[in-house]
Amino acid sequence: MAAEFDELVDVVVVGSGGGALTGAYVTAAAGLATVVLESTDRFGGTTAYSGAGLWLPGNPALRRSGVQDSADEAREYLRAVVGEESAALQDAFLDSAPAMVAELEKNPVLPFEYRPFPDYFDTAPNSLPLGRDIFPVDMDRTELGELADVLRPALPTERLGLPDPAELSGGQALIGRLLLACQGTGHCDPRASTPMTSLIVDGDRVVGVVAAVDGQDRRIGARHGVLMAAGGFERNAEMRARYQVPGDVLGSMGAPGGSGRPIEAAVEIGAAVDLMDQCWWSPGLTHPDGTSTFTLGLVGGIFVNSAGERFANESLPYDQMGRAVLAGEATGVSHVPFWLVFDGRFGTELPAMSTVPIIDRDAYVEAGTWRTADTLEGLAAAIGVPAENLVRTVDRFNGFARNGKDEDFTRGEHPYDLFFASGTGPNPALVAIENGPFQAVQFGLSDLGTKGGLVTDTAARVQRADGTTIGGLYAAGNTMASMTRDTYPGPGTPVGTCMVFSYLAALDMIERARAESGAREAPARRSRKGQPWPN
Repeated sequence: MAAEFDELVDVVVVGSGGGALTGAYVTAAAGLATVVLESTDRFGGTTAYSGAGLWLPGNPALRRSGVQDSADEAREYLRAVVGEESAALQDAFLDSAPAMVAELEKNPVLPFEYRPFPDYFDTAPNSLPLGRDIFPVDMDRTELGELADVLRPALPTERLGLPDPAELSGGQALIGRLLLACQGTGHCDPRASTPMTSLIVDGDRVVGVVAAVDGQDRRIGARHGVLMAAGGFERNAEMRARYQVPGDVLGSMGAPGGSGRPIEAAVEIGAAVDLMDQCWWSPGLTHPDGTSTFTLGLVGGIFVNSAGERFANESLPYDQMGRAVLAGEATGVSHVPFWLVFDGRFGTELPAMSTVPIIDRDAYVEAGTWRTADTLEGLAAAIGVPAENLVRTVDRFNGFARNGKDEDFTRGEHPYDLFFASGTGPNPALVAIENGPFQAVQFGLSDLGTKGGLVTDTAARVQRADGTTIGGLYAAGNTMASMTRDTYPGPGTPVGTCMVFSYLAALDMIERARAESGAREAPARRSRKGQPWPN
């Protein structure tokens, strides 16, 4: 076997986000020689941009904080939100998440803490109004040493050239800590600028990958498996068009490496795919360069479509808001772009949190994505909507603000609506639009990445269309068809699920390695109830 390859290792991990590095750490910590292939020059993927909230029900960090939660309570919530179609994957996720967090926290480099952030479907059973999210503990950049030079920057740094923060938080802290943990094993070799181009198959099993190194193909054998957790195809315009994914590359928050090549490589050897028209959606502030980036936490204003009318609860969780935009588009009334309309009380500040902040407001004004007028009629003319509709829409909304009840879309009646709200009226989520200058800022449809990908079983093993397993090949995160189907149950679901399924893939590879080495005992692969499987 060795003669067929330029090199032979135990495990190849494709991608370097939170899930990929979790899988790499677990296999490397078990003593398996693990290579991490990152297609770009920085490690971290889309995770590095994120807040790194991790939706991991029933985990030890939650229990330490006094949060009353369990896998079974979350199971009822998840079934109600997602449905039964992915029930087996949901069970694998829920029953393994606590064990994964416990395993990671054995390493002092990988501490987590609870922070409140509401679940996204408050009417579902066992929804928690303060959520079940944990976060990596912040860290000083200097703790990374030379690894700081290869960490993918946060979005404001990458897109606007702002200085790197001295303290790493969110996705920066998660990737930084995982890189340190991987380094500490002595068995993990992360390689940047090394894209995987194809899979190597022997019979019905994947036995390695071909990677591009300085423009040359390098065949890397993997004794025990290949884990692909390399994001989706959000940065591939041709694939988006082929699978009829709404939106476009300009609206995607995905890291530059989201080419979809790992998915295509698996399809070429017979892998099945699902959910290929789906994304993790969000509203996106439109910038002068035409990109639209993930924006949340509205503290004022209303969204209006091309008819000058509201079409949803503006305080919805972001994926639900994105889906409301798509539903509006389906009516024949244009909802892309749409406009955030607010009044002069906010001055020149956007009444929302954009992941790429507005540094030069004049540039937005010049580009026509921020418009103002002394009257609502003038604002309607500026953004090209019927004046009578906009005036009527604002008047009706102002009545709701005075009375404290949104009779059209129930804004302010849900925990997530109130999480960011700061109004002073009877309903803090409803802030009247009364005094000029009246303002409108352009929004587009954004996404946090595609969520369609390879079909897997409960150990993250990739499946063929006939339900058989492609031996040696695993997928997680946005390379995998999402366990959550077309829903987004809670903050941090994308990264949390990617970490758990990468962990399950790692356990399966470790088990295979020990079985092949003749070890007397199998590794502690977890059952549904979190206990070791019998040997």
